[in-house]
Amino acid sequence: MHLTQPLHRNRQQRPDAVATICGDRSLTHTETYDRVAALAGGLRSLGTDTDERIALLALNSDRYLHIILAVAWADAVIVPVNTRWSVKEIAYSLDEAGVRVLFLDDAFAALSAELQALCPNLTTVIHCGDGRTPDDMLAFDALVTESTPVPDARRRGDAVAGIFYTGGTTGFPKGVMLSHRNLFASATGCAATGAWSTAGRALHAAPMFHLADLASVIGHMLLGGTHVMIPAFDPVATLTAIADHRITDALLVPTMIQMTVDHPRLAEFDLSSLRHIMYGASPISESLLDRARNAFPSAAFLQGYGMTELAPVASLLHDEDHDHPVRRRSAGRAAPHALIKIVDPDGNEVPRGDFGEIVVTGDHVMLGYWNKPDETAAAVQAGWMHTGDGGYMDEDGFVFVADRIKDMIISGGENVYSIEVENVVAKHPAVTQCAVIAVPDAQWGERVHAVVSLVPGTTLTLEELREHSKKEIAGYKVPRSLAVVDSFPTSAAGKILKRDLRQQYV
Repeated sequence: MHLTQPLHRNRQQRPDAVATICGDRSLTHTETYDRVAALAGGLRSLGTDTDERIALLALNSDRYLHIILAVAWADAVIVPVNTRWSVKEIAYSLDEAGVRVLFLDDAFAALSAELQALCPNLTTVIHCGDGRTPDDMLAFDALVTESTPVPDARRRGDAVAGIFYTGGTTGFPKGVMLSHRNLFASATGCAATGAWSTAGRALHAAPMFHLADLASVIGHMLLGGTHVMIPAFDPVATLTAIADHRITDALLVPTMIQMTVDHPRLAEFDLSSLRHIMYGASPISESLLDRARNAFPSAAFLQGYGMTELAPVASLLHDEDHDHPVRRRSAGRAAPHALIKIVDPDGNEVPRGDFGEIVVTGDHVMLGYWNKPDETAAAVQAGWMHTGDGGYMDEDGFVFVADRIKDMIISGGENVYSIEVENVVAKHPAVTQCAVIAVPDAQWGERVHAVVSLVPGTTLTLEELREHSKKEIAGYKVPRSLAVVDSFPTSAAGKILKRDLRQQYV
């Protein structure tokens, strides 16, 4: 299969149905098809070659989707850029990928001259925003309306679809090469489990450069759905979009869910249209899960665990499993397109219940890291992606993610898994969000340090938190120090950046 295949099918079967809604713009499948074919023709007129990397730095919009599809249509490779990176980080990714053509919207148009100065290969910048096109950039709409449509190259299979740079939460970003086969394996595996509504309305509030949202895009295209885009996540904008457009499906990370369900205006909005909420990117606390299910009673909750290198889904936790007192703390079982096992440092599978590294295989495993053969060889061994996550699998195949192997806390010779502690800390009625990290300790080597944000108007002392935690976990796992913050450093995908917390508190 290939990225543009659902576009052809939807034009054939649902030509006049609405494909995208973005602000005041609404386009049918036929209009989307015509626009993508013309934009691909425009890219070809600019000298775009087969396999050329074309980058996109923009907030969410219908044009974001059109560009991704047009790049594939033109037989090229998309490079979505993290919108929260510094100019130096952006330039690094553009230079490493050898990008010649870059799309920028209004939010990033001012970076054009600086990026061109930093990236010798960057020769063409296309403005894809709604404002006036700067003099040093080409206009998106003119490129579409003045170009001759070209036939779809039908780039497919193991051809690279995109280079997706990792968020950098564990080190400097690497370009993950994913093929059309990789992307469709993951999306169709999720679709096969009923993750999304047929011909539903999908909200794109999570950043569209993130692979989880692209999986949602592909899944809803396969099912003939409508895509509703808001530029970026905001609790009120999200609630408004759900109510106004009768959204059936939403992809949100736990941070977004927390900000939405705890918003003081929540009760003002009709959220009864929601049928599916898929979440992932970071663990969700049990207390937040309970609040979210109360806030969205009509929605089935589905957790997806994975990583960019897995396009991105490895396992799924279904709605009914959220009612189980133990399984609700797991990452679910291997998705239909995946196989998972837990291995020791030598790569041998460990007995059920024993701790080890989570490794995954299937058609969704990346082709490799762009220009990094040694790191590719270290990550993918005999077809198995070594995730770097530690965990265990129970007798029924449910995977419990304990921690990043390198982030495990060793206190007094005992292993402490931060997720286990976070689940307990998050149950305290004053806590809205938390992260647990290791900090150096003269007596214990490392100690368990909790960083929390609180419900407005409440307070929390270390002694109170320790008494609360001792009711559920062993004493050596209980936090020995506490910091209260107003907000957490997060990646654009909504993950709490524990690396930044460690730098702050260590």
